[in-house]
Amino acid sequence: MRAVVQRVLQAKVSVDDEVVAAIRAGLLVLLGVSREDREEDACWLADKTAHLRIFEHPDGGANRSVLERGGELLVVSQFTLYGDCRKGRRPSWSRAAPPEQAKPLYHQYVDRLRSLAIPVQTGVFGGDMLVSLVNDGPVTLLLDSEKSF
Repeated sequence: MRAVVQRVLQAKVSVDDEVVAAIRAGLLVLLGVSREDREEDACWLADKTAHLRIFEHPDGGANRSVLERGGELLVVSQFTLYGDCRKGRRPSWSRAAPPEQAKPLYHQYVDRLRSLAIPVQTGVFGGDMLVSLVNDGPVTLLLDSEKSF
């Protein structure tokens, strides 16, 4: 699984001009699932996301996690994170998991975060969404469960 994690002051997702999810300060996560991903990947990535120390600490430095800060998360599915652009000009999506495989793993990632008592909002899986955000920092990180084990 891959996640683009952005520290935000606010973020929202709209579908057909209607806001379907919105958060205040916290993390916007764009989440991609590959054909090789399993439950362990979803759990590892959720735990890594929840415990990343990327928020300011009162004593200085970025030494607090979203858990410690009491922030929110907005998780948006994005299969394009597995686009392969090495050959030609049209990305290949061959590594991206098909929806019937990706959706349960996406929900497992979200459920794991919620089990840690983090408020989590989600986009519409597989939907045509508009994502708006105010990036804080900016702080943007790429997490990949393939590089974890």
